[in-house]
Amino acid sequence: MIGILLKEQTKALHDQVEEKLKSHKIMDRSFSLQEYHELLRANYQFLLEFEDAVFASISSETKNQIHGDQRRKLAVIAKDLADFEEVTSFSSKNISIKNEAEALGILYVMEGSTLGGNIIAKNLAKNPTFDGVSFHYFGFYGEKTGSLWKNFKEVIEEKALTADSQDFLDGANRAYRFLLDFKN
Repeated sequence: MIGILLKEQTKALHDQVEEKLKSHKIMDRSFSLQEYHELLRANYQFLLEFEDAVFASISSETKNQIHGDQRRKLAVIAKDLADFEEVTSFSSKNISIKNEAEALGILYVMEGSTLGGNIIAKNLAKNPTFDGVSFHYFGFYGEKTGSLWKNFKEVIEEKALTADSQDFLDGANRAYRFLLDFKN
């Protein structure tokens, strides 16, 4: 199963990204507003780099299956950055993605971030430092988070039946490496 393979084969990179972005501090409520801003900036740059290219590399059939119109997050994260009075721009990077499987591997990281974002938003909301902060990006799917994640996993399992699993892994690894190399 591609979902299990992606989780197992990218665990080390996932853990390194969480360490770099200080995710442990979210859970122990020592995360600062500055660290939150840096986390948002990393995710914004990640989406800016990949979102358009990913959705351009996915077939119309797959977009319909995953409800792709509901999964675009760049404009939503820009709202959160605006709280820091940061001006954001939207421009395509014209990056190359080999095929749909690689795009779905990158999207696996994006969607995993959204799944984890629900937990992030709930924990940050309990931290008095974040009183009055809106979590547009990390709370984006709201109560639909579980069903959208389940839907995405079902679709990639189906697509993996006719695609090379290495392409999925290459996409996920590429996404994690971007986040590791990102400089705030």
